[in-house]
Amino acid sequence: MSTNAGLQHLLAYLAMSLGLTVHNKVVMGKQRNLVTVPFHQIVRATIPIIIVLIYRFIFSKTYSTPTYLTLIPTITGVAFATYGDYYFTPLGFLLTLLGAILAALKTITANRIQTGHLHLSALEILYRMSPLALIQTATYAYLSGEIDLFRHYALLEGKPRSMEILNLLINAMLAFILNIISFTANKETGSLTMSVAANLKQILTIILSVLFFKLKVGALNVFGIVLTFLGSAWYGKVELDMKSRTPTPH
Repeated sequence: MSTNAGLQHLLAYLAMSLGLTVHNKVVMGKQRNLVTVPFHQIVRATIPIIIVLIYRFIFSKTYSTPTYLTLIPTITGVAFATYGDYYFTPLGFLLTLLGAILAALKTITANRIQTGHLHLSALEILYRMSPLALIQTATYAYLSGEIDLFRHYALLEGKPRSMEILNLLINAMLAFILNIISFTANKETGSLTMSVAANLKQILTIILSVLFFKLKVGALNVFGIVLTFLGSAWYGKVELDMKSRTPTPH
């Protein structure tokens, strides 16, 4: 491997790892009391637009007009489905928007690392990035006081109980499986498709909340749920039609 290629690899890992840490630990943590959940969900629903703009102006990649049109019901559907109390502070708005931009960059970077000249597998990405994630998480835990809280808890409670250790192991295993699935799906489908699926996930979360937690929804929310499903199905059909018209290399 040449020096330039090795440097590109390192910069790609650092950019993605730092982006994830800033997004998950700093931005998402600080915005909780600065915006309401419905406003947060609406901003997150615009990630497909952010991805389209990044591809257009940074990578000079465009999509077909039908693809652009399918994003309209997919995004507005989430807005209707999550309609509620909209409140945000100026700082909350900026952090929420920054979180959406970082999430879009994370999705694009994960795809480029797997499909570009690096061409890494999901397992190799995790193998190379996990040490960076450990260092950054431990540093953040120390600076935010989480390690001191853990020490205090350990002094009060004594050794961790076996069930607590088991819960941590299960959580770690589920996170590992989720990362493998997410990276693989990103590689096979693309960044924009992943963002559309994320909008659909918001709708599925609402439906599960209705079924299991008796969440009450109004007619406008139901309209948004249906609209998002229809928009996602339309997007899927357009993408499949585009792929079917693309000649297969021999």
